Amino acid sequence: MSKTGADHLASIDDDRAIHLDGERVQAFTRHPAFRNAIATVCRLYDAQAADPEAMTIRSPTSGKAVARHWQMPESRADLEARRRAMTAWARESCGFFGRSPEHIPSSVIGMLMAIDRFRAASPKCADALQGWFEYVRDHDHFVTYTIINPQSNQAKGPAEQGFAQHPGCRVVDEDASGLTVSGAKMLGTAAVMANEVFVGNVFPLKPGDEPFAVSFAVPMNAPGLRILSRKSYEAHAVSTFDNPLSSRFDENDALVVFDEVKVPWERVFVNQDVALLASQFRDTWAAPMQNHHSQVRLSVKLRFLLGLARRIAEINGIIDFPQVRDQLGQMAAQVSMVDAFVLGMESAGERVGRYYAPNRQLMHAATVLTQDLYPQFVLQLRELSGGGMIMLPSSAADFADEAMRRDIGRTQRSGITDAYGRVKTLKLAWDAVGSEFGSRHVQYEMFYAGAKVFQRGAAFRTFDWAEAAGLVDGILGSYDLPHEQRPGSGA
Repeated sequence: MSKTGADHLASIDDDRAIHLDGERVQAFTRHPAFRNAIATVCRLYDAQAADPEAMTIRSPTSGKAVARHWQMPESRADLEARRRAMTAWARESCGFFGRSPEHIPSSVIGMLMAIDRFRAASPKCADALQGWFEYVRDHDHFVTYTIINPQSNQAKGPAEQGFAQHPGCRVVDEDASGLTVSGAKMLGTAAVMANEVFVGNVFPLKPGDEPFAVSFAVPMNAPGLRILSRKSYEAHAVSTFDNPLSSRFDENDALVVFDEVKVPWERVFVNQDVALLASQFRDTWAAPMQNHHSQVRLSVKLRFLLGLARRIAEINGIIDFPQVRDQLGQMAAQVSMVDAFVLGMESAGERVGRYYAPNRQLMHAATVLTQDLYPQFVLQLRELSGGGMIMLPSSAADFADEAMRRDIGRTQRSGITDAYGRVKTLKLAWDAVGSEFGSRHVQYEMFYAGAKVFQRGAAFRTFDWAEAAGLVDGILGSYDLPHEQRPGSGA
């Protein structure tokens, strides 16, 4: 049998150092800041155990049933099977868990497709990456990652700022047993509820920055590792009725601090090598694999928001307005566009040795367009709602007072539902797009893949310009003026 929710809960119930609101959190799996989100993750594993044929594979090393997202796809059918399993998990949170357990394995699988790049630079690091992947796969661990240094002076690299002043994670010692690292990394999304953290650097470094050019993995309870949580939206949710999303799906983000953390050599994937660190994401299939997952999840999330937009239009009695149907039709076409990108990435996939990866050009195109699409969706949903999302009862407690309940009944009218149904729907809408939780998701969808300029640059690099230029040159070469009439002919 594969991993269950109870198994995952037991695997993370340790003494990891989580800090929130000025104190170290005790018994974090039961803490009101995290317990419901952790329960959501546990439900993912329970859903996996309930449908082993669709959701699991047999590990080639241990023979155990593990999540399908650990499968290294060797065909389009494999990639499609991974997508179906990822879609099933995304539906459990309506796409609001961006760093669900399948995201980082997808990225590492993309690296392993190009393991020769690691082996050429360091056979020791290549063996470490392969061995660690097999370990976390065989234990079906939930792995998160931190691949960005804390923002400081972004105009200067670590060496230019001075190593002592730069807040990023760097090597401070090295001996026969491994590396010692200190500093911090972000964004540790889902770090609170994960088993391990993969550390890297998605932005390039320069010669001289070698101590920061390191990639490794450690357990979340490693000595010297601290998790500094941002504000918990779950803890501030009034109730599930008032905050149906943030009360259950706040995957949390955190700064992960390394205070002389020891990293054994068998967990070091890049050791102070600027070129290999840049190659880890840029020159492997890490980005196509992880963003294939992201677009699958986003498709579910946009479909949820579209369904919510239509429901609001129905509640407000505007569903038959031509301009509203026009707006909903545009949004529906955009959801279908994301679906088409996912299917296109699969059908036009790239053969990588024995493996099969999503099409890189289509992946970058999807990422560029959806970075702008999500905030547009949120704005359109706000427009359809008008003031309805604002003028709502203060909390579910208002329904307990008879006089207030009568007032709510008179003022929250709808042609298709009662006052309770209208308030319930608009509370959901506000939590999705207007609350702190909703605002965080706008920021996340805009920047999880990096700043727009980097994604657009990648789209420029991967586009088939030769084919486009060939079409232009073909037309230009199909006609001309007589030679004697051309400028400079001397005629």
